[in-house]
Amino acid sequence: MASPVIPLTSVQLPLAKPRRRTREVKVGNTGIGGNNPVRVQSMITAETMNTPASVEQITQLYEAGCEIVRVTAPNLREAQNLGEIRAELKRRGYEHIPLVADVHHQGMDIALECTKHVDKVRINPGLFVFRKPDPSRTEYTESEIQQELEAIEQAFLPVIRACRDRGLAMRIGVNHGSLSERIKVMYGDSPTGMVESAMEYIRICEAHGFKNLVISLKASRVPVMLSANRLMVQRMEQEGMDYPLHLGVTEAGDGMYARIKSAIGIGTLLAEGIGDTIRVSLAEDPVNEIEVCYDILQALGLRKTKVEYIACPSCGRTKFDLPTVLNQVREATKHLVGLDIAVMGCIVNGPGEMADADYGYVGRSGGKIALYRQGQLVKNDIPSEKGVEELVALLQADGVWRDPE
Repeated sequence: MASPVIPLTSVQLPLAKPRRRTREVKVGNTGIGGNNPVRVQSMITAETMNTPASVEQITQLYEAGCEIVRVTAPNLREAQNLGEIRAELKRRGYEHIPLVADVHHQGMDIALECTKHVDKVRINPGLFVFRKPDPSRTEYTESEIQQELEAIEQAFLPVIRACRDRGLAMRIGVNHGSLSERIKVMYGDSPTGMVESAMEYIRICEAHGFKNLVISLKASRVPVMLSANRLMVQRMEQEGMDYPLHLGVTEAGDGMYARIKSAIGIGTLLAEGIGDTIRVSLAEDPVNEIEVCYDILQALGLRKTKVEYIACPSCGRTKFDLPTVLNQVREATKHLVGLDIAVMGCIVNGPGEMADADYGYVGRSGGKIALYRQGQLVKNDIPSEKGVEELVALLQADGVWRDPE
């Protein structure tokens, strides 16, 4: 008699804290916050005026799993060319990709143009109304502070209205490296300054009935990024705000260290229940960012996009060449997204360490292996050279196998 189909019972461990409840903000048809999964974002590196290159990179990111794509708009010409990019995406059948325009210096005219072509506009509070820094400045009077806030509101209000009228989202994106002079004089070059910079713009939006906001506070140093986001959550809780947060360690660099910095910064906050969308910023092809994002989310049990392999680090007890066997198992099963498969080198820790796995492949003495299903021994004394073949046969018998596409 054929074995029954075995339901997958992989344990999803809870985060250190429940995920913070936030409002849903729509970027095109993609929701951030609310009951949506943590979203994955990136940003193209192609020049915005180069429409073919920009469109190619946007589609590459989308096909790699990027859910929201950001494009820089440093001047009015490039903001206008976002219309050409959007039109070309439509011609290629990719009009549904959510696009974000990145606006920084003297942003009103640029941001207004962007609202005609994208689903979301990112504003940098430190640069939106730019004032040339005066290094000798040590204080601001109440009158000067009020004048600056009024100037910000005057420049910002048309953008708020355009986003509101067109049903767009806005990201108030604070960077530690670009705080305004006034903020640094008042609060220091600090996480507190980052939070206060964001709060000024949030209050203006709320005063005019616009709450379709996502907030980000990014820094190149992980401790600053962590402190700023934790403090932002505290402030929003105090003031009854529920805006979703976008997480990232900016200017992280490239290679392994950049990935580690990003994983520590983003992963720490996600484990605390903080964060609704993420970007891993790498000085590399932006497509490389996407897999890192999903790996961070999978490691925390927030999203599952690949097979989870549990494998021991190997030691003198290991009964086979574990790296080679792990690779063989991975090559045979990597398309079975949703499974947890353990490859363990010996019987000492194998059964216990793989208890949460759907299937286990464990080395025994004498060149033999054993197969487990959900912690229970299924078949013993299998010759190691037939181990992968027998694992595939078990998956087929259980009804969880499908042929690779």
